[in-house]
Amino acid sequence: MSFILYRNGAVSLRNAEIARIFYELAELHEFRGDDFFKIRAYRNAAKVLAGLNEPVEEIKKKVDLKKIPGIGKNIAKKIEEILLTGRLQKHEELLREVPQGVIEIMSLPGIGPKRASMLLEKLNISNPEELAEAALAKRVRGLPGMGVKLEMDIIRNVEMIKRRSGNVLLATARELAAELTEYLNIISSVTRVEVGGSIRRWRETVGDIDLVVEAEDASMVFDAVKSHPRIKEAAKIVENRARFHTWWGIDVELEIVPEEMFFLALHKSTGSKKHLSRLQEILGAKGVDFAHSVIERTDAVHDEGDIYAALGMSYIPPEIREDRGEIESAINDRLPQLVEQSDIIGDLHIHTTWSDGVATIEQVVKRAKEKGYKYLAITDHSQSLKIAKGLSLEKLKKQHREIRMMNEKFSENNEDFRILTGMEVDILPKGDLDCPDEILEETDIVVASVHSAFRQDRETMTGRIISAINNKNVDIIGHVTGRLLGRRDEYALNLERVLDAAAACGTILEINSSPDRLDLNDINARLAKDKGIKIAVNTDAHDLKRMDEMPYGVAVARRAWLEAGDIVNTMPLEKLLLYLDEKNK
Repeated sequence: MSFILYRNGAVSLRNAEIARIFYELAELHEFRGDDFFKIRAYRNAAKVLAGLNEPVEEIKKKVDLKKIPGIGKNIAKKIEEILLTGRLQKHEELLREVPQGVIEIMSLPGIGPKRASMLLEKLNISNPEELAEAALAKRVRGLPGMGVKLEMDIIRNVEMIKRRSGNVLLATARELAAELTEYLNIISSVTRVEVGGSIRRWRETVGDIDLVVEAEDASMVFDAVKSHPRIKEAAKIVENRARFHTWWGIDVELEIVPEEMFFLALHKSTGSKKHLSRLQEILGAKGVDFAHSVIERTDAVHDEGDIYAALGMSYIPPEIREDRGEIESAINDRLPQLVEQSDIIGDLHIHTTWSDGVATIEQVVKRAKEKGYKYLAITDHSQSLKIAKGLSLEKLKKQHREIRMMNEKFSENNEDFRILTGMEVDILPKGDLDCPDEILEETDIVVASVHSAFRQDRETMTGRIISAINNKNVDIIGHVTGRLLGRRDEYALNLERVLDAAAACGTILEINSSPDRLDLNDINARLAKDKGIKIAVNTDAHDLKRMDEMPYGVAVARRAWLEAGDIVNTMPLEKLLLYLDEKNK
């Protein structure tokens, strides 16, 4: 976030610059814990000012500023002060109260004013370097609303800001893209905004944010974007295209186009380069000029489906535009019916307060019902994982008894929902499991995962995981390759042997939906599909918010060309239980 001091003296300011002052004013008041309604009024004023299609100086000459919707008496007075002096005294007073390093902390992904204030108050953290040190020392996770995941995000994001370059996690890029999209949609000359590029293809990491904007006035849009608190500076502006540097270290590419060119621009922006190049190559070999064939029919292009139809092929979903055979399949009308988010009716990997989760079983069930799920599996950690408060055998049995009692109440109330008893059992370094087979046999869902000895050699790690696959009581292998994006590489693993073993035993492999994992990745999930292996798309959620990460796993499945029939948690409960029963015989 760029907090700036404005010059003395009367200054002619654009709406975007005035809007930026109000954005910053709202952030500073929120940091102080001031009145919610005041903060909301400042944020709303910033949006209104950024969206005006006429300079506020000119509007003031014609009408009272209070006549502008969203601008009240106090806001109008502050705007007049800015127009007269080029600055706002209250804004500068608040800036002097807050250390510059704290302002930088506020700008980090996932932090914001409230958390920055808490970090300063509780841990005396006043700059990003101190924050990274505290995260490394595991001091942040104990604060309200924080946690291990955010702690790890902080370490990565502080490093990202230092580099000001490189790829970021898809989730981080999507968060900023959504914020910018919402902002652009309030600008009066903007009629449509879509995210393109790697984000639209749901790649696991992203180099920049591509936005395609349908608008009449490019300069007005660019001016408005400059005022956004996440924007550091304009790196390049040429006619209808611009690149902006953000305070998050991600660049934003903006393209402004008229209505008739919108979907053509979106298609090109989405890419990938290999997909577009291959498209031109294949069509060129048939004597078809890709650009000419479509552009000459712009009046008939109402969505991207029309583009592919004009080229004589089926619509290709963005997730699979990677030149992996999708063009040939589209020409021959052989594309798969990719799984949809709505196909998922359960989650088979969830943690609760019984181990290292922060939500109760009741809270998790309530959220699952809200999502329209028909079932979920409670898979708290097994006994050997002490760091995650793994359940003793007695505690596990007690949990399973309580789950069965809850299911009885569902039946009595004629509720169409079922909790599956489960656990995430540890695959120990020698390949054995840390739970007796007699307990596993009585459990509905057993997820087996590696949580220790990550640096074993390739042969040992491969044998270790295959040993778990061969155990008939293991239903799913969790986060198979063990990677944490940007933090830990995959294990040394002969994945082909692992896939062959899973195929032979009918063992399900997991796509872990956590944006930090996305494991299996799309390439490996497609290899699994080709071998006939069933997949479970799970969240591995440790809190209610992470239950919302299912779309990331579904996106991986789509990128892997998976259909609903390839994924076990699209099955009705009776069919799923029958599948597991047959597999375990």
